Amino acid sequence: MSTLTVSKHFVEASLSGAERLGLDSRALLQEAGISPDLLRIDMARVSSDQFSRLMQVIWNRTGDEFMGMGPRKARTGTFATMCALVINCQTLEEVYEQAFRFSRLFEPMVSMELEVNEDNARLVARIEGEIHDPSYFLRESILVIWHRLGSWLIGQPVELEKAEFNYPRPEHGDEYRHIFHCPLAFDSDCIALTFSKRFLSAPVIRDKPEMRQFLKTSPADLLSRPDESNTWTGRIRGLIGRDFSKPMPDFDWIAQELHTSPQTLRRRLKQENTSFQEIKDLLRRDMAIYYLSHQELPINDIAERVGFTEPSTFHRAFKKWTGVTPGAWREGERGDLAE
Repeated sequence: MSTLTVSKHFVEASLSGAERLGLDSRALLQEAGISPDLLRIDMARVSSDQFSRLMQVIWNRTGDEFMGMGPRKARTGTFATMCALVINCQTLEEVYEQAFRFSRLFEPMVSMELEVNEDNARLVARIEGEIHDPSYFLRESILVIWHRLGSWLIGQPVELEKAEFNYPRPEHGDEYRHIFHCPLAFDSDCIALTFSKRFLSAPVIRDKPEMRQFLKTSPADLLSRPDESNTWTGRIRGLIGRDFSKPMPDFDWIAQELHTSPQTLRRRLKQENTSFQEIKDLLRRDMAIYYLSHQELPINDIAERVGFTEPSTFHRAFKKWTGVTPGAWREGERGDLAE
């Protein structure tokens, strides 16, 4: 069970190409189990499971892994074929070189090219031809998929030192903090991810049976469910757990459990663009959204489950997180949100 949530922005952005192709976005949302009514809430979020299903629905209905946003169609199965090639590679460096060679067979090319210098390595986006990507979703997806695929293949996150974008900081730019966990540079001369070149020699540890299993839900899961198990944020989420009915552990205890000092941990979290307070708030928000989707649970019980002794305090916090009350959120999920 994943309790992570995805911003409404990414839901709407992912549909832009399908809408351009004349597909009915309401029908696509409903097929993925997302209430179109919920998206009328400005700060709406959906579960990572719902978002993953939506990706698969869009790919199936458009028959295009670029979802109608690319300079050409990427027929269903393109990503799986690339994965079948790279699973035979020995190291991450080989993976990225092989994946680039595969991608450049198609014209116009949409790919990431590995550049290595004395200090670090960079994956640089190579996108030819005209794309239809008003919300930057295609460009974000390419970065995320190549980065997370590489991390999955070597069994450890490729820690990013910098993420660059050749466009101004978008309105949803704050979400990038939780996607890339590194310093961000907008209005750059390219779209690129920079990381230590020590990762390039990391061996590929996955085998073909694991890849077959992985491909049942990927690349949708790569976009919706990051493996944060080795980020400081992810480790802290794991230590806090999901049971907020008992007191939440304090920061010093967390630092001790992670075998680091509180000062070092604060610095690490700052590098990942977050803070202990934000991690706690987002965990509670995501758990509240998860419980609200279970219509049979009374809202007062949900307040208690996410650690609020007073329902009124929960209502205030939830409205701060989402812009609406828990009751209005639930109506949106049910599809009977008042006009």
